[in-house]
Amino acid sequence: MVQQEVEVILLRQLASQLATPVIVVDPAGDLLYFNEPAEAILGRRFDETDEIRRGEFTAHFQPTDAQGNLIKADALPLAVANDRLVPSHSRFWIRGLDGVRRQIEGTAFPLIGQNDRHLGSFAIFWEIDEA
Repeated sequence: MVQQEVEVILLRQLASQLATPVIVVDPAGDLLYFNEPAEAILGRRFDETDEIRRGEFTAHFQPTDAQGNLIKADALPLAVANDRLVPSHSRFWIRGLDGVRRQIEGTAFPLIGQNDRHLGSFAIFWEIDEA
């Protein structure tokens, strides 16, 4: 296992204590972690989830807009934050790893360490219940 930067370790520790769903990716966009509240939305426990590489997010979660059109991986908030190093916000639908379709909204931020080190990105998101 690759040693993580201290900022990433601390962010993961913080995320594990939050009631808000959080997901963390590395600079390549590969999954590093998601917390327990995110498990309910993503449809699987983190420790039961196989490695998810950047290019696999779309295949795993099938993100779509309100009309059901597939959203390209590089247009998702985590990818925008990771690639452009700017915050990104969006509302869209996913199919969780449990097969359940859910509408989510979230904001992703790049994780920039001291000396402008790009450490990855993280997203805070939530399920939209418009019932």
